[in-house]
Amino acid sequence: MNQKELSDLSDEELIEEAKKIPPSPTLDAFFIGFFVGIIIFGVAANAWGFLAIIPLFLIYILLKKSKRLDALNKELANRKLR
Repeated sequence: MNQKELSDLSDEELIEEAKKIPPSPTLDAFFIGFFVGIIIFGVAANAWGFLAIIPLFLIYILLKKSKRLDALNKELANRKLR
């Protein structure tokens, strides 16, 4: 959901959307570091292949979640709901 779609939501829908995505930056940072460690180990063990793609995909998901949460918080701040 991009910024334009967030601006189309009503105040109640925006608050409900914010409740669906709980902020957990410490946990997200831990998992990103863990997945990067798996990739580095795979490269060091010459096992670069399909198993290295899975952590990359999971890192992408976690980064996408944090960007969505940032956009949601920005829209909430613009509407002075938080």
